[in-house]
Amino acid sequence: MPRTLETALSDAASARYGLVVARFNDFITDRLRDGAVAALRNHGVPDDHIVVVHVPGAWEVPVAARALAATGAVDAIIGVGCVIRGSTAHFDYVAGEAARGLSQVGASTGVPCIFGVLTTETIEQAIERAGTKLGNKGAEAAVCAMETIAALRAISALKGA
Repeated sequence: MPRTLETALSDAASARYGLVVARFNDFITDRLRDGAVAALRNHGVPDDHIVVVHVPGAWEVPVAARALAATGAVDAIIGVGCVIRGSTAHFDYVAGEAARGLSQVGASTGVPCIFGVLTTETIEQAIERAGTKLGNKGAEAAVCAMETIAALRAISALKGA
């Protein structure tokens, strides 16, 4: 039977988290940010282990995430934004580049970058995902960051095993 690495969210409560939050559609992103911060706090992360950086929009999230990762001040980054489809191709460029950019930052720096950017067809769908019918995707992204940190710490512990 293969060995399974056991992890718990409590394993990541001492980690430091960065939230990069887009201001565009702030009636949604503020709720996502608040959900992420609340989830981190609820799992034992102290306030001084959470840093929030605001940027104009989802397009700018990856570049700020890269700068934040380069400081060494955080163990994981949660990118938060909201891109709502309109009648032009703008949605495709912004949503795609935000996803690609965060992925590249995580892969190139080793700092996990969680994609907490909503990409919805309508304002109603965004509202549903920012704390109403479908939960708060910001909170889910924060828990994902904690789970990833716990997994990475368990993997790192294999070195000494």
